[in-house]
Amino acid sequence: MQPWQEHNWIEQTQILLNSYRRYLGEELLARNGSDEEQSKALFEAGFVVVSHGTQADPILNYGNQTALDLWEMDLATLLQTPSRLTAEPVHRDERARLLERTSRDGFVDDYRGIRIASTGRRFLIEKAIVWNLVNDDGDRVGQAATFSDWVFLDE
Repeated sequence: MQPWQEHNWIEQTQILLNSYRRYLGEELLARNGSDEEQSKALFEAGFVVVSHGTQADPILNYGNQTALDLWEMDLATLLQTPSRLTAEPVHRDERARLLERTSRDGFVDDYRGIRIASTGRRFLIEKAIVWNLVNDDGDRVGQAATFSDWVFLDE
């Protein structure tokens, strides 16, 4: 079974899509077809989508195929990764400020920063959107990010 076919994955996809619409007033992608078809479309999208939960040291709980390719890891590894490890130690304070700003404002649509793949390959992301995730009851359940602009940096 593909991840996008699993019940929990489909639920997370709907939280991602509904929260994006709630905070940004537009759709992240066309909401055609069933929830499962939307889950597949988001997983196969040509832009990055990642999310993490609300733990004190949040663990990634979603990454589409573009994110897996960019961070150079498989899904099982991604789903065990604290989201802070997607940034180099020197950039983690900046990342923490971004997440605090997102928590306060609901979303940020102008983020730019350096991230690091599991292999140590560094890349600059630009024009990233980060937003809070809320469930149907309005409870905050995490944060997500999406972007389609990145440049690999020389080692």
